[in-house]
Amino acid sequence: MKRAATLSALVCLLAVTAAAPASPDTGRGKGGHHGSLLDSVPKAGVLKVCTTGDYRPFTHLDPKDKTYSGIDIKMAGDLAESLDAKPKYVATTWVNLTKDVAAGRCDIAVGGVSVTLPRARQVYFGEPTREDGKTPIVRCADKEKFGEGTLEDIDKAGTTVIVNPGGTNEEFARAHIKQATIKQHPENTTIFQEIIEGRADVMMTDASETRYQAKIHPELCSLHPDKPFTFSEKAYALPRGDEEFKEYVDQFTHLATHDGTYAGYEAEWMGAPSGS
Repeated sequence: MKRAATLSALVCLLAVTAAAPASPDTGRGKGGHHGSLLDSVPKAGVLKVCTTGDYRPFTHLDPKDKTYSGIDIKMAGDLAESLDAKPKYVATTWVNLTKDVAAGRCDIAVGGVSVTLPRARQVYFGEPTREDGKTPIVRCADKEKFGEGTLEDIDKAGTTVIVNPGGTNEEFARAHIKQATIKQHPENTTIFQEIIEGRADVMMTDASETRYQAKIHPELCSLHPDKPFTFSEKAYALPRGDEEFKEYVDQFTHLATHDGTYAGYEAEWMGAPSGS
């Protein structure tokens, strides 16, 4: 009798549980997203895009009219359009970029974001848009001073290596520079002017950025951009746990990097690659 009563009570409990409404958190992805962004973004008509706005040619915020431009800004606009939405840009910093994605402040982060394992612990990375790697940029007048542009040529007393805080550039410099002086400059938009005006000698950043800066500043020369010190890839950062949205962004990126769309945007900003 007791066994029958217990089984009867268990059946009743299961029936009540099945009939109960789902928890408000059911289906909620990590980072505060509900369901998949593949569904919610078209419904809202807005794609929230985190970007630093300080890393040309990938992302640039015009200080006057507060509009964004760059290779990845173009891509974000195309992605939003493919989702029947409009991009809404959310300002972030390199220190907070992945944290903002993980916290749900934005749906995606773009703007020359390098894939790193520490970042990959906080966010998903989509299919890479391009390969890259750290390479030096110096005043052309001082080019011979740095020989072949090796780390040994750079890491000498009397040389000032400038870095922007919080990103992979600073991480690389602090890991490899022991003799030269490391100088931190908070404004990524003006950091190359520090080299031009002689307040720093070298910056080691992504080859893509050195090519672009050498293009717009004839005083600067990129050293061996075709043979960078490191290997890295750039990709878009996405919320962890939203597999459907990641698969869609992966497919979008794959098409854009194989049908000439991404290459066309790169050509607008960087021109044809060179080994100068």
